[in-house]
Parts: sequence; C-alpha cells; structure tokens
Amino acid sequence: MRRYDLIVVGAGIVGAACAAEAAGEGLSVALVEPGPIGGGATAAAMGHLVAMDDDPAELALSAYSLRLWERYAQLEEAEFSRCGTLWVARNPRELATVPAKIDRLAQAGLRAEQLDATQLYRFEPALIEGLAGGMRVPGEAVVYPPRMARRLVDQAVQAGACLYAGRRVTALVPGGVRLDDGEDLSGTVLVATGVALPQLLPELPMRPRKGQLAITDRYPGLVHHQLLSLDYADSAHGDADTSVAFNVQPRPTGQLLIGSSRQFNVADRQVDWPLLRKMLRQASAFLPVLRELQVIRVWTGLRPATPDGRPYLGPVPGRREVWVAAGHEGLGVTTALGTARLVVDGLLGRAPEIDPAPYLPDRAITGKAA
Repeated sequence: MRRYDLIVVGAGIVGAACAAEAAGEGLSVALVEPGPIGGGATAAAMGHLVAMDDDPAELALSAYSLRLWERYAQLEEAEFSRCGTLWVARNPRELATVPAKIDRLAQAGLRAEQLDATQLYRFEPALIEGLAGGMRVPGEAVVYPPRMARRLVDQAVQAGACLYAGRRVTALVPGGVRLDDGEDLSGTVLVATGVALPQLLPELPMRPRKGQLAITDRYPGLVHHQLLSLDYADSAHGDADTSVAFNVQPRPTGQLLIGSSRQFNVADRQVDWPLLRKMLRQASAFLPVLRELQVIRVWTGLRPATPDGRPYLGPVPGRREVWVAAGHEGLGVTTALGTARLVVDGLLGRAPEIDPAPYLPDRAITGKAA
C-alpha cells in the first residue's frame, strides 16, 4: 500500500489548489481525478475573481484569496484580465446601498469607488439609459478556470505530487482510500469533489445549483468591466428554486460571457431553454446591444451548494484523518487559493491568517449556528 501525507480527491480548481499548496509545503501528495483536470464545475465557471461582501465569512475568504491570486497576474496561460468589476444601480434606492458596501470592502483591504450616472456611462457607455450609478472595484479580475486548474496540477506534480489520472476513489477506508481497481492508498484524505461530495461524505449536506451560461462571438471593446447588478447577491444567496441576475463578463478574446441563473433541485446538465431566454432577456435589459450580438455556445454547470452558503473546510467530525474542501457555490474560483492555504495551515497545525471557524464542517453535523 502506497503511503502519502495527503490524498486529495478531486482535481477541480479547489482540489488542484490544495494539492499544489500541500506539495509546495513539502508534503507527499496523491491527487486522484477520474475525469479531465478542471472538469465539472471548474470547466463551466465564469472565472470571475470577485469579493462578495454580504456575508462576513465569505468576504474574509474572498479578500484573502484575491491577495493570493496576485502571484498569477502575469501568467499568460491563466488568461488573467484585470477588467475590474462594475456593480450597476438601477435606481437611487440601490445606489444608497453602495457606501456601506464600500466600507465593508475597505475593512477587508479592497478598494472600491462610488459612481454617479455620468461616471457610470463614461466607463460603460453601452449600458441602458436611466441607471442611477454604481460601484467600481478596479482591482478585480477574471481568469480561465480550466487552464488555471491544469497549471495548479502541474505545479503540484513539479513539487513531487503523484497524479492518479483517470482513477476514481470508490470508498474511504480506515487510514486512506480505495481506488476503482482495488488499490488502497493510505494517508490523510482531503475530499474536494464538489457536488459529488455526498458519495463519499453523505453526512455533509450538499446539493447542486445549476447555472446556464452563454458566450458570444468576438466584439472587442464593447464592454470593459465585469458587470453585475447590485441585486446579484439576492440571487446568489437566496433560496428560491429558480432565479436570474445580470452578469456580463468581457473575455480577453473579445467575447462576452453572459450569466447568471440558478436552479435548485435540478441535477441534469441539459440546457433549460426557457430559463436561458429569461437570463438573456435580463442581461439585455441592462445591456441592449446584446440583442444584436451572435451567441455561439451555451452550456450549464452545477455549483456545489451547502445549506448556509459557506464551504466546508477542515476535518470531518467522526472520521479519522478525513478533511473536506467543498461547497463553494459560485465562488470556487475566487476562493480556491485561500481555501488551499487555510486547509494546509490546518493540516500543518499552523496559525491561519483568517479565522477558520465559520467554514468548519462540524456545523452541518452538530447543527451549530453558522
């Protein structure tokens, strides 16, 4: 039986980041992935690096991660684009929420600025007329998640990790895992399998939250920032079975990536055409020029959602030497690097830079308040 310090199950961007961080610290690491590197939710993601300020724990992890992402800002294969984020206010009531958001971001070390209507249209003239203003976060960026996951896996392998590509963990066994060919690996286990988490850890509630995405042909210079409506968090954090919100992202290729929809209780990967049309109508209501553009591809993805919206990060109660890093919903790309650092700090018994308590999985088992 092969022995490792850490066995990472799943090579989406979270698992890949954890493997790279652990291997970089000198731990012997096995990374097990049955499908493509960066497949699943990572391949379907928009790749925005954005701080959500509505939940203090979510903001802490996002801000921490955004600082860590700076190491990859010059990495060509990451397709890192510092386009910034522009949150759009439809009316004075929404605009009135901006100062408090700016204050929360500032306390987390992130700079943002309020825009009046004139400033808003100076930055994004294609937006529909009559908007009240918004908030600009200039330091935020986008990356291409599948290639970034591949880079992190390569980084882990270069540091000595062993990649078990095309292999599946079928069971957790005492002191390790069992692979689909019957081979056992021993060591501390980190389960980072996203929506598939219940297959190995059924005691941790997790459900898929489906999203639709569309991408256009190339229209360089049409949109300059990642655009979101200020009510985006109502969709992201709400518990409605179905919701849509405005989110348009300029890619370095000149294409526009259009979101965002959310569906609970739907686990298939088929495009929901009525919901897609609703999402595109919502986007066009803010950005009318979209009606004139050619969409060349649509797809779906399944976000891994926990009951309280926070990821599970840390040791799993009742299981010896089993840890988890899953349940990031729509912020897996943003928070992957902070997640990896937080988990590895815990594994090494090292003091973390942010409080790990809000993410510990024992809250889901004991019923402890989040």
